[in-house]
Amino acid sequence: MIGQRSETGTVSGAHFAFTDRWGGVSAVPYEELNLGGAVGDDPAAVRTNRELAAGSLGLDPARVVWMNQVHGPDVAVVDAPWGSSEIPSVDAIVTARRGLALAVLTADCTPVLLADPVAGIAAAAHAGRPGMVAGVVPAAVRAMVELGAEPARIVARTGPAVCGRCYEVPDGMRAEVAAVEPAAYAETSWGTPAVDVTAGVHAQLERLGVRDRQQSPACTLESKDHFSYRRDRITGRLAGYVWLD
Repeated sequence: MIGQRSETGTVSGAHFAFTDRWGGVSAVPYEELNLGGAVGDDPAAVRTNRELAAGSLGLDPARVVWMNQVHGPDVAVVDAPWGSSEIPSVDAIVTARRGLALAVLTADCTPVLLADPVAGIAAAAHAGRPGMVAGVVPAAVRAMVELGAEPARIVARTGPAVCGRCYEVPDGMRAEVAAVEPAAYAETSWGTPAVDVTAGVHAQLERLGVRDRQQSPACTLESKDHFSYRRDRITGRLAGYVWLD
């Protein structure tokens, strides 16, 4: 796999992968493996990076489905790459097509990968603070269930994201978030109000009956091996990939 700090795993034919920032061709400030196409990087470099990342996972880059992420709760069900169609503005994608890889881009937000290997249903979701509050992850699970998935069989993996010790927010914002999702209430390591988006996502999944869950230990703001918008502002994007055999 590209990058020494990337994370991969397989459960009963469900494959999960989260990239780090190394092993690509992008120049500063996007060095190296920037997979985001809307952050100001050279489009040719992004295409090469996506090919490198997909190839390292044994995927055909033309069979990876991306999103136009907008921090909302909307979900699209897909059975093929977009091709020449306009990529929709959604923050979760779901498929019942085995072998089709779904991808989510992040640089502090929580990437959420979901799969029911028995039903052959997979989903990828982009859960930033607004999306977590709006319920994008529950919406993705509901879409999976409508296609035949069962929450008790769903495997959930969340990738590198800014942690609750580092995601400082105004006190009023923390209160607003915690009113919707109490598990997201947090405090920074220096004692100021914070939000823990990943904790909120896992609490939502727990209530939905998703028990097989794992969380990346990496905090994007603390880790120089990962892109962080809060730390660097102009930077690249990591990706999470999920697919089923």
